[in-house]
Amino acid sequence: MLVVSPVRAFPQVKNLRTAAELRARLAVLGVDLPFDDAVVPAPDGPLAQSLSVDGVPVGNRCTVLPMEGWDGTADGRPTDLVERRWQRFGVSGAKLVWGGEAVAVRADGRANPHQLLLADDSFVPGLALLRQTLLSHHEQAHGRTDDLLVGLQLTHSGRFARPTGEPKPVVPGTHPVLDCRLAPERAPLVLGPADLDELAEQFVAAAVRAAAAGFRFVDVKSCHGYLGHELLTRCGADGERLPFSERVAFLGAVLDGIRHAAPSLLLGVRLSVFDLLPWRAGADHVGEAEPWQPDVPYPYAFGGDGTGHGTDLTEAVELTRWLHGRGVSMLCITAGSPYYNPHIQRPAYFPPSDGYLPPEDPLVGVARLLAASATIKAAVPDMVVIGSGYSYLQDWWAHAGQAAVRLGHTDSVGLGRMMLSYPGAPADALAGRPMDRRLVCRTFSDCTTAPRHGIVSGCFPLDDFYKAMPERAGLADVKAQIRRRRAGVG
Repeated sequence: MLVVSPVRAFPQVKNLRTAAELRARLAVLGVDLPFDDAVVPAPDGPLAQSLSVDGVPVGNRCTVLPMEGWDGTADGRPTDLVERRWQRFGVSGAKLVWGGEAVAVRADGRANPHQLLLADDSFVPGLALLRQTLLSHHEQAHGRTDDLLVGLQLTHSGRFARPTGEPKPVVPGTHPVLDCRLAPERAPLVLGPADLDELAEQFVAAAVRAAAAGFRFVDVKSCHGYLGHELLTRCGADGERLPFSERVAFLGAVLDGIRHAAPSLLLGVRLSVFDLLPWRAGADHVGEAEPWQPDVPYPYAFGGDGTGHGTDLTEAVELTRWLHGRGVSMLCITAGSPYYNPHIQRPAYFPPSDGYLPPEDPLVGVARLLAASATIKAAVPDMVVIGSGYSYLQDWWAHAGQAAVRLGHTDSVGLGRMMLSYPGAPADALAGRPMDRRLVCRTFSDCTTAPRHGIVSGCFPLDDFYKAMPERAGLADVKAQIRRRRAGVG
């Protein structure tokens, strides 16, 4: 018998059809999530205003967020599917493309066996062509590219590396909760100081290649539980958090190296500005936090309050100031990890296969993310801040994004999942057209469930191209198995 959780009492955002209904729901939740009743189109609307990043013009306040593709070649090069996605990024109307893709700097850093790679000079032509494809489609759709800023996200997946499909974790140290999730035969490779020095050099080399491919900036990924993020939470053998200077040493070496080797590149960092304890599915499949002794501080959550359950952005503000002083122009705000607490990073009504039913109305998670962006921006006003979490707001993303920009809570509004189902969402909002409700992302999480099971990533429910793919049947079988398992059948 299927267990019906009270979580399903949460109203879906798609059913909040008027501003009054959304405002009433936010009041019930007791959360502050500013939004405007109407979106003002170009040229006067806040989302249509230009932005300057270290003197480089950006034509509006919409950003394409980076995503981890599962559709490159086995050796890490773009395919037609990758090219199609980048074409759609180009026509989106967004004037800032934050990487578009998470690209591993070396083979053991890939999160899946089809993630793009930038390990040597042979990868440069393919990425250059990908970038040019984006520019060409943007020019065809919107007439100019001199105000389009395109970068590339550089990553090593660390604990969550799966370069051949099986877990091959690479970590900077132990983690008392996450280590327990690894099978005994999957003992992680622990990086020593010399290993980290070598990896920093590989990040710098990849940045130089990104510049050669024509990208205007690089993002040194420091979020979502990947290696750059876990380094910020490192603790000593005694379980005490290491000093700030030691935890940022790797990131500092990468940033300094890039500034020296590729001085023309702008620098960005996508940062999980807060984290919580890892979560898991409870007996009713609703998320619950992993157990932790209440009288023992939890030091492994960067931006946490020490309990594992709350946030404290003091250190995130300190890091933002440090980054700005290191020459970083842009900070892209996110939180937690899609692997161990997705409800705070990617709020969704429908969880992916390896997730759990939301333990809170996802609007609470969105409000938490947007409030974090506002806190960081207020503390370090000279940093260009890109917000995230807007896709869950669905038809209301532009209303909330406009308010955030108007109030100075963020400089640009980032969209990730929405770009897969509805790449024209920014263009429609900027033109004053209503959202096409047939294409608005409803957070079905198929774009996560599919790659978790070795299927190419894409929006199978809403994108006609993916609807027609034979892989859709395989995804349907996977989801049916999940439903049976959660119902206790089979």
